[in-house]
Amino acid sequence: MDTSFIHGVIPPIVTPVDENERLDEQGLRRIVDHVIKGGVHGILALGSNGEFFGLDPEDQERVVGVTVEQSKGRVPVYAGIASITTREGVKQARKYEELGANSITILPPMFVTPNQDELFHHFRRIAEATSLPVLLYNNPDKVGNNITPALLDRLTEIPNIVGMKDSSGDQTLTAEYIRRTRDKGFKVMAGRDIMILSTLVYGGVGCVASTANVVPELVVEIYDKYMAGDIKGSLEAQYRLAPLRMAWNLGSFPVATKDAVNLIGLEAGKPILPNTSCSDANLSTIRGILEDLGVIKSSEVR
Repeated sequence: MDTSFIHGVIPPIVTPVDENERLDEQGLRRIVDHVIKGGVHGILALGSNGEFFGLDPEDQERVVGVTVEQSKGRVPVYAGIASITTREGVKQARKYEELGANSITILPPMFVTPNQDELFHHFRRIAEATSLPVLLYNNPDKVGNNITPALLDRLTEIPNIVGMKDSSGDQTLTAEYIRRTRDKGFKVMAGRDIMILSTLVYGGVGCVASTANVVPELVVEIYDKYMAGDIKGSLEAQYRLAPLRMAWNLGSFPVATKDAVNLIGLEAGKPILPNTSCSDANLSTIRGILEDLGVIKSSEVR
């Protein structure tokens, strides 16, 4: 199985919606082109920043299909699965492969709290339903469950489970994932944008970074400079990115990403209710950060 494409910067792209909270197809095409122009190495459709939880099943499929179509083979497309039931996850995996995705990511079920053995069989059944490479998605803060290193040891024995995105924010855990799998060709990616460089240093292969929706060139700079051996330059780029990522805490997750996308003129629509945009004061703070990064000019927004 070819997994050479799994590396670099992969933005979990926001999903533009219209006034009825249905997919804005043209808006999605603009965002796909924006991040590809910024030099990213792949695109994740239906990640948590894509508000998968607020989309109808029909729109979820359309998001994947339109992303594949608009990418036109320029970068690989990853499709996110976040089903509560194994049955639904199997259905989605088969559908996303049919739609042309290059890989899928699987989030542990939310709301329910399966034990580690139940999680193993959940991931295994979904992975076995597709011939695509599978990335696990660890995000314990959001789903209330954690992929333990011991569980990861078991999961790496499944042939097409080839990597993971770790959004735990726990560098010790990320390092342990990498240590245990470093001789297996398993690929670990940072899921927290402030930990991109540190994950690369430990042996990770890249990141799934929400800020790459907004400043893809800067996030790519962290990766490219590290790969070129310019650790100081990579660190400086990581520091420049930090204020934007920290600003995501100014709104209910994940609305600040969409607000920032709107501020740079990509017109992604409103967050899906019950979430609403950041307050005017917090939008002004995000705007100031974007001005400092040179993404927008003061005269364009005052």
